[in-house]
Amino acid sequence: MVCDFVRARASKNIYLPVDNFCLPIAKFSKVCHLGYLGTMRDIKVRGTSSLCPTTVSDGESQVPQSELIMDSQTSSLGVKLTPEIEKKFVHCVYDAIAPHFSSTRYAKWPKVAAFLSSLASGSLILDAGCGNGKYLGLNPDCFFIGCDISYPLIKICADRGSEVLVADAVNLPYRTDFGDAAISIAVLHHLSTESRRKKAIEELVRVVKKGGLVLITVWAAEQEDRSLLAKWTPLNQKYVAEWIGPGSPRDRNSPSPFKLESIPETEEKNLRQVKDSKEITSRSEDDYVASDDARNFNNQQEYFVPWHLPYHRAEVSGASACAVENGFAKKDDKKGAVVYNRYYHVFSEGELERLVVGMENAVVVDRFFDKSNWCIVLQKTS
Repeated sequence: MVCDFVRARASKNIYLPVDNFCLPIAKFSKVCHLGYLGTMRDIKVRGTSSLCPTTVSDGESQVPQSELIMDSQTSSLGVKLTPEIEKKFVHCVYDAIAPHFSSTRYAKWPKVAAFLSSLASGSLILDAGCGNGKYLGLNPDCFFIGCDISYPLIKICADRGSEVLVADAVNLPYRTDFGDAAISIAVLHHLSTESRRKKAIEELVRVVKKGGLVLITVWAAEQEDRSLLAKWTPLNQKYVAEWIGPGSPRDRNSPSPFKLESIPETEEKNLRQVKDSKEITSRSEDDYVASDDARNFNNQQEYFVPWHLPYHRAEVSGASACAVENGFAKKDDKKGAVVYNRYYHVFSEGELERLVVGMENAVVVDRFFDKSNWCIVLQKTS
């Protein structure tokens, strides 16, 4: 073992790090639903209702907003508080679809495999956002650890014998200068603000040693198969009201609350609620969609991407029935599936590199476009 762990009771190989390894567990004991170490669902799998948005709301109502924010001396708290859109359309969705998602994720991307195979023997590699752990152990001469926000996915990794834990990409529970390399494969596009995407990159760089390499891949706005875009739902004005809430992103600078090409960053503690009587424009929704969507189509970067969970998979736990009942998912009888929407911010060319601008301890040593993904390799310089 690289360092000491406190073994969690849920299942083997899922760990809670001790204080000399990561941030103190007690510090986040009241915000377990926000994606810190406590998001391990209190070290046990909850019932099916945990996948329903109504349950999420009830859980939040039990914790006063003042406790979510904690004290003002805690650094970068604004960026670490998980926006509602990520909780509902990333975290909850992957918890719901984890077994089916895992069954479809087995092929290794050649570029990622080549990167991992090029690392020196004995290297310690972190896979942040490891999903079902398909890259863990790819290079038999290296040591791998993984983390992900989804407990069901982490349990799949643990059952396969991998060293994993539940953690948030913007608040990695590892010491500074901990590993020799890190990868973040198809993760950053699930973060809904620029500040959170930037913070996730800073965390990846922080945990590797000087000279260590970090590989990051994200979905590209420049999709090679443009027909895919027709299957995705552009996030336009009809979703804005659902995003607004404590910790949720909103465009403070746009003249209309409905104009949202890219969700901007915000560090405010409290975001005011939208008031329909003041902020709904005089144009009808249909007129707005016809004109604004046509104008902004080429600049669109925010999407809901559907995941079709077959009925026979959805019926295993009953969680999907709860999700459908609460409007969190919908049934598609023609395809025999429950459809979940996953939030994505697709990256334009150069956007990933721009997030690194201003970082004093890392440089871009490689960039490439692969299978409709933008990819960069960073090296830590100090």
